[in-house]
Amino acid sequence: MLRGAEGRKPMVEPRTLSEQDLAEVRAELSAGKPSTVWFTPASVGVPTGGSAKVVSLGDAPVGEFIQVRPAGSRDTMFCSPGELTRTRPPRKRKPQPPEPAETPTSPPAPSPPRTPTADKAPPSAPAPAPAPAAAKSPDRRRPSGVTVTLTGSAEGEWTVEVTIGRKRAVRPTPVQPADIAQAARSLPTAVTDAIEASLDAARQRQVERVEQLRVELEAAQRALEELSG
Repeated sequence: MLRGAEGRKPMVEPRTLSEQDLAEVRAELSAGKPSTVWFTPASVGVPTGGSAKVVSLGDAPVGEFIQVRPAGSRDTMFCSPGELTRTRPPRKRKPQPPEPAETPTSPPAPSPPRTPTADKAPPSAPAPAPAPAAAKSPDRRRPSGVTVTLTGSAEGEWTVEVTIGRKRAVRPTPVQPADIAQAARSLPTAVTDAIEASLDAARQRQVERVEQLRVELEAAQRALEELSG
């Protein structure tokens, strides 16, 4: 008998990471033990129920501060507690085909009487064996695109950020202006000119600032001498 829709058990949403789970994961990382988590339906760009290893936890538990490495991948990504769970999802069972309904069978028809023949018919050739089905190729996901963003401020401070697909893999990280200038030389001319112009403008502002501080320091030195005299 087939079980109807009323007999199916409702799907239970996995329990996301709680503060206690985060404390246990942090303790396992400190002890050098691997900590395994699984992706919830709230995760983006990864299959629901897939496993991952926790690489690190941010100091401030705000937003996507959990760095994980999905199983079978060398890349890491940042997730929030709502996208992960420590509860292992149950294995998916393949649905069984319905049993065929029984149909009444009619009695076999009587065979016609045999007639004598002079020679027996030659045996028929065996039917060819069916060709083996081609093995299905595994469903491999295409790698997501990688976006590298360089940001420079008016004061000459530079940061780099890396995004894989729709997930931020590397948060904005400070980079020395000298490294930016060296990397710009290997890029197209238009990009190199734009970066060097920004570096020159920041350098000129720093020179003006140093000159202004020198003037203020001299004025303060004279005021100190007058007060001392």
